[in-house]
Amino acid sequence: MNEALEILLVEDDPNDIELTMHVLHQEHISNKVSIARDGEEALDFLFCRNRFEHRNGAPAPKLILLDLKLPKVTGLEVLHQIRCNPATRNLPVVVLTSSRQEEDLVRSYQLGVNSYIQKPVDFEDFSAVIKELGYYWLLVNRVPPATAA
Repeated sequence: MNEALEILLVEDDPNDIELTMHVLHQEHISNKVSIARDGEEALDFLFCRNRFEHRNGAPAPKLILLDLKLPKVTGLEVLHQIRCNPATRNLPVVVLTSSRQEEDLVRSYQLGVNSYIQKPVDFEDFSAVIKELGYYWLLVNRVPPATAA
């Protein structure tokens, strides 16, 4: 795999982080995964603010896996901020959430999410979803160059 391939996992549940990381590493989907444990940390990472100032000029992640129910800043607000900024507008964002609320689904698509997936409860199903997500969004899907806004 290419070192440049990077996933930003925005997730506050330690168990979901562990499961996701396990599958990504087991399947050799990405060599570099960054984790943000709340919405504020995700925005700081993406916009190179506060403790992530050192990332200024670093490549953006190739994929953002975004939970909706986050502390500090909700996933929907993170998505809104991503889509409002020309530097991040075209990044693939996949909502990966346990939310079964129709309004979350509708609002996510209104804000421009690329895909909305409810987290499967079963480990085998969850593993399969993460594997397919990684392969599709990192290896199959084509995104515009970072300079295209």
